[in-house]
Amino acid sequence: MGNEQFFFTSESVTEGHPDKVADAISDSILDAIMEKDKRCRVACETLVTTGLAFIAGEITTDCYVDMPQVVRDTIREIGYHSSKMGFDWQTCSVVTSIDHQSGHRSGSKYWRRPVQGPGRRRPGPYVWFCL
Repeated sequence: MGNEQFFFTSESVTEGHPDKVADAISDSILDAIMEKDKRCRVACETLVTTGLAFIAGEITTDCYVDMPQVVRDTIREIGYHSSKMGFDWQTCSVVTSIDHQSGHRSGSKYWRRPVQGPGRRRPGPYVWFCL
């Protein structure tokens, strides 16, 4: 390897940061669906801001999961109990925009493999493989 230069960037956020809250919500939704349907296909993202959790993505499954309840339970577990904090599980709006997965994605096979590292619910970042 010669004198090649490259930039390596990394982000680290503290407990309660919106990115961690969003990841925890997405993980909880995936867990709730996989508990009922092991063959599900879930491509779901979460955005959180003051008073709002927005869940969007493509999900193919044979089960029903009450996503607003999963979202509220997760926010409560994290510790957002008062609207004085700008966000709480009882009064936040939960918006979902979920569709079936598109043909090119739903026909693929995905494997989720953890990479070493810390995380709230996940052991670390995931590397996704798609065939």
